Amino acid sequence: MYRVPPQSVCTDSCPKGYRKVIQEGRKSCCYDCVLCSREEISNQTDMEKCWKCPEDQWPNKRKDKCLPRMITYLTYQEILGVSLAAVAVFFSLASLFTLTTFIHYQNTSVVKSNNRNLSFLLLVSLTVTFLSCLVFIGLPGRFTCIVRQTLFGITFTVCVSSILAKTIIVVLAFHATKPGSPLRRYLGKKLPSSIVAICSSIQSLICITWIGISPPYPFKDFYSEPGQIIIECQEGLGLYFMLGFIGLLAKGSFIIAFLARNLPDLYNETRLITFSMLIFFSVWISFIPTYMSTKGKYMAAVEIFAILFSGGGILLCMFFPKCYILLCKPERKRKACITHSHPVKILPTKIIQYYCPYYFLCFLPLSPRLCIVIQTPVSVFHFRIWHILNSDSLPAVLSAVCRQGY
Repeated sequence: MYRVPPQSVCTDSCPKGYRKVIQEGRKSCCYDCVLCSREEISNQTDMEKCWKCPEDQWPNKRKDKCLPRMITYLTYQEILGVSLAAVAVFFSLASLFTLTTFIHYQNTSVVKSNNRNLSFLLLVSLTVTFLSCLVFIGLPGRFTCIVRQTLFGITFTVCVSSILAKTIIVVLAFHATKPGSPLRRYLGKKLPSSIVAICSSIQSLICITWIGISPPYPFKDFYSEPGQIIIECQEGLGLYFMLGFIGLLAKGSFIIAFLARNLPDLYNETRLITFSMLIFFSVWISFIPTYMSTKGKYMAAVEIFAILFSGGGILLCMFFPKCYILLCKPERKRKACITHSHPVKILPTKIIQYYCPYYFLCFLPLSPRLCIVIQTPVSVFHFRIWHILNSDSLPAVLSAVCRQGY
């Protein structure tokens, strides 16, 4: 009869992936087997300690071997990256199409009434802003981390400052109609370009200071996601200074456009600016907490989303109505006047002229019997003050003025 010899230990051997922990109050041969911690392995049995994997490696499921970590960033090989890139290309093509349409119809009142040069500059900057989103996709490097933020910041500043210049010029143009108004001296070809140049220079100075003091750099995050190395750009506080300045310009555009929303309906671009700035604020106010609470490739995706939809809102609100008139309503693209079948006699009483870069035709009723007709051939404002013989004939007056070619 055979007998099994007694065991000299209280527990079985600890397998790979575990370490021995001596039971408190018992002999050293009595121990528990504890699974190695998150980043550690043991590749032998009865190990007293687990050892940590190198920083660029991660334990396998059995915790007996270290495997290379998976490198993660926003790429063109995944659905998210491809989708965002497709939307960016679509919006950039839409901007180019709108720019081509405006250039083709640049001699119409619809285009001239909105300051052609500022509209062209706004569309070009929107196109570059949309295309800058493509730099956010791909492996982050020192060069791409610097270029993508500065390119977006400067081009989007040009975009928003162009909107601000449009808003200021519109308000000044309508308030300078009063005789002896001191605002007339501010109207000129240099004002809109000066606004854009000053705002863009300030943003460029912010970006240069940011790059000089603490430039963005690629950062490897080993701890946010298990088994992954997340490569992202660390921007620091410079990003928020840049976005803060853009938000300040957008706030100025929104306030001025909102206060001027009741200007004559024949020139209601301030309302379009108000709606586009509302979309801008809705997107970027939600962007900040979302951006700060996400990690890795989703940070870049959130910023791309904010750029695309804020820029798309500007493109849709400010240019879609004009493109609709130019392409679908050809009878309205030459003159915005009210047709009427009854002729009316008009008596010109006074003519005032001064220089301004705008070109549009508009009618400002001053009283039930008096209105101002504004028209600009080339670069001179012609203000004709008309006396309306019949207080009920304002539509007929406008129709007659259009037919006479004033």
